[in-house]
Amino acid sequence: MPHFITYFLLFSTLAISCSCINHKNFTQSDPDWSPAGATKYGEPNGVGITGGACGYASSVVQPPFSSLVSAGGPSLFKSGKGCGACYEVKCTENAACSGNPVTIVITDSCPGGCESQPVHFDMSDTAFVAMAIPGNANQLRTAGVLNVQYRRVECNYPGVALSFGVRPGSSPYYFETLIEYVNGDGTLSTVELKQASASPDSWLSMQQFWGAVWKLQDTSGLTAPFSLRLTDESGNTLVADNVIPADWQPGHTYQSAVTSFV
Repeated sequence: MPHFITYFLLFSTLAISCSCINHKNFTQSDPDWSPAGATKYGEPNGVGITGGACGYASSVVQPPFSSLVSAGGPSLFKSGKGCGACYEVKCTENAACSGNPVTIVITDSCPGGCESQPVHFDMSDTAFVAMAIPGNANQLRTAGVLNVQYRRVECNYPGVALSFGVRPGSSPYYFETLIEYVNGDGTLSTVELKQASASPDSWLSMQQFWGAVWKLQDTSGLTAPFSLRLTDESGNTLVADNVIPADWQPGHTYQSAVTSFV
């Protein structure tokens, strides 16, 4: 066989091999990431739904969430205990995917159609197309169910206060609060309340009502201001001393200067 033909075949074989290796490296699973499914819902460049099963209401549109949110299937929503968790999600298998991760927050539940996969993100359109190569948003929108990779990350809201929204219906006999912008885990395992005049160990356990809303069923005999002690999923705690003032009102939001768990 002439030498130039041998060289041509050798070069062609190497070129094909290199192409396959590069493609494999681009799509193979990173050990730090896990597989999941992803879909989108809602209007183009929208938030999916204002509100949702976590109770954040219009906050999902505003900074720091800024519409980069997702409903979670049962394994992510966790009956509301997954509200506020932050994840990085990326896609590589569709030609429109950039491969760059987008950070999203779980703000809603996706029960319908999301149970078929162990992990499923039903993302806002804003979050979904953020995974696309610039200029390819419409192509990604029509992709249907995407195979994506995800990983849990810490929530980080610099310059944003931890917030306690006192829910309508709260009274001197019943207290209900929506807790937003939790740094670190983003999720809470327990919430406790103590009146300012009580002894240091007189914390009363609150009950997760729904989503990120917690309640104390009977507050008769308690006098504000109230302190709230939060314990996150990792067991770290944060105490917001006297965060609910003596003159608190339903429908008002009160903020804590303390935002870091220890």
